Amino acid sequence: MILVIDCGSNKTKYIEQIIDEFIDVKPAKLLDFETNLLNDVQGVIISGAPVLVTEINMDPYLEKLNWIKEAKVPVLGICFGHQVIGLLYDAFASKMKEDRSWQVVEAFVDSPIFNRLPDEVEMMEDHCETISIPFGFELVASSDACVNEAMQHEERPLYGVQFHPEVSGNHGRIVLENFVNICLEKH
Repeated sequence: MILVIDCGSNKTKYIEQIIDEFIDVKPAKLLDFETNLLNDVQGVIISGAPVLVTEINMDPYLEKLNWIKEAKVPVLGICFGHQVIGLLYDAFASKMKEDRSWQVVEAFVDSPIFNRLPDEVEMMEDHCETISIPFGFELVASSDACVNEAMQHEERPLYGVQFHPEVSGNHGRIVLENFVNICLEKH
C-alpha cells in the first residue's frame, strides 16, 4: 500500500488513480496526517499544494512532515512535496519565472525514478518557485526553465520531482510506476 498525502493540489486525484492501477492507495490529507498512518505502507507520495513556500511560514508544514528525515520507506515528493523534502534538508527556495506548460526534462544521472525513460522527456510544469540541491542529495534532471527538476538522496530512497508526473501522459505514468517498483523492491 502506498500512502498519498494530499497537500491541497487539484491534481492529487490523478496521482491516486495512477498508483491504484499498481497497488492499493491509502489517501490522507496533510492537515489530518499523523505518523501512525505510516504503519503498514510501502511508500509515501507527497502531492503539490496551492501555496508558495517563499511567501508563507513553512514551519507548520515542515513540522508535520519532519518524519521524512527518519522514514524507513521510500518517499516521492511532487512539486510542493519536492520543495518540502529539500527544505527539510536545508535547501533554499527562490522565485522563478512562472512555468505552467510542458518542458523538456533531461535526466543525466542514473536514477530508478527515470528507469525505462529516454534521457529527455516532456513533463508538465505548474510552479513559480524552485529549490537548491540540498545537502546529501544529487541532482538527477534539469530543464531549460528549472535547474532542480528531479533529485534523489545519495543514500536513502528519497526522491523529488518539480514537474507533475500525474498529468504528464505516459512518461509521467512511468515515473509513478517506477516509484511503485522502488517501494515493492524495498519490501
